[in-house]
Amino acid sequence: MEVRDIKHTMSRAWLVVGLLFIIAMLNYIDRTMITTMRTSIVTAIPMSDAQFGLLTAVFLWVYGLFSPLAGFFADRFSKAKVILISLFIWSAVTWMTAYATSFHELLITRALMGLSEACYIPAALALIMDYHKTTTRSLANGIHMAGIMAGQSLGFVGGWIAEGHQWNTAFFAFGVFGVVYAVLLLFLLKDAPKTTTPAGEKKQEVIKFSRALKALFRQRSFVLLVVFFALVSLMTWLVIGWLPTYFQEKFHLSQTKAGIYSTGYVFTAAIFGVLTGGVLADQWSRIHPRGRIWVPAIGLCIAAPAIFLASYTGILAVAISCFVVYAFTKAFTDTNTMPVLSMLVDEKYRATGYGILNFCGTLVGGIALYFGGALRDAAIGLGTIYQCAALLILLAAAALFSVRPQKEPRA
Repeated sequence: MEVRDIKHTMSRAWLVVGLLFIIAMLNYIDRTMITTMRTSIVTAIPMSDAQFGLLTAVFLWVYGLFSPLAGFFADRFSKAKVILISLFIWSAVTWMTAYATSFHELLITRALMGLSEACYIPAALALIMDYHKTTTRSLANGIHMAGIMAGQSLGFVGGWIAEGHQWNTAFFAFGVFGVVYAVLLLFLLKDAPKTTTPAGEKKQEVIKFSRALKALFRQRSFVLLVVFFALVSLMTWLVIGWLPTYFQEKFHLSQTKAGIYSTGYVFTAAIFGVLTGGVLADQWSRIHPRGRIWVPAIGLCIAAPAIFLASYTGILAVAISCFVVYAFTKAFTDTNTMPVLSMLVDEKYRATGYGILNFCGTLVGGIALYFGGALRDAAIGLGTIYQCAALLILLAAAALFSVRPQKEPRA
């Protein structure tokens, strides 16, 4: 391949990451902004707290249950087309949400959003792996994950717009933007060029869902990766889901200050973490094939004592510092999970594999939020819960250290 062709290919690969960064940010803004405008929505469409909670729950249930099949669609068909269809549908649903006039209409739109958004992340991460073959994989994935975290931190925009206008204004604006962006991407977002099949070799077999599941779960390392991802998701929801409450109760802060410390500081640290973890993993993988595994595993070993110390200290500055360290080093797992998965499974099953991880992560995340509340009802403090989370972090690190890649990344 000529130097000019290599430069063109790499430019295209980074363009794809930039385009997906915007989609990822929009993905998380659209799904989370409803939680920031509760008062405005309940005023316009009366409902109980249980009903409002169901709006988020139904999204997670549908999103999690459909994720494995959504990943299969990306492996079976065009990844770029799956991404575009997903973006168009969830943006259209966001637009439709602006015209909802009853609780049941809102519930239907949230379920449809969960169904359509489930198709995005497995396809997007697999497409990044198709374009970035070796030494840029983790950083490329980290930039995309930074888009997700930026979307999480911008969820407050929905509540801010609702206060100044109406509750449905944000849904209309972001829905229209997403539909227009999807149309624009028809001309920009393409699948990675396929490698030519040498003469005499069989053409690639048709991918079937049952065959993909068998191929994935017969590998011990993939099962360990599922265990690792489930444990990380469990402790993440335990820590982040109850962090504002922890700051309020332990340090007697206002709701606003607790929210700033638990989101502004933490998500900013996480964004720097995914980028740093990507660079470190890419550099280490040049020296040793397990470098992408060791970076997130070591990051978890640093995150565990940080959480443990945060659960004990009575000094606010120390607690904030510990949670920042936790967010920064835990983010190494976010940026390297898909690159590690790509070292374990056949490239034709990547999206399906990540869909399974997504399913498990969503399932245990919901369980963590519920049991966190149940433990509090049983008079067990958040300090004790966070100490348990530190143990889960170490177990996740142990599972990741036990993963053995089947092959070295190909140049």
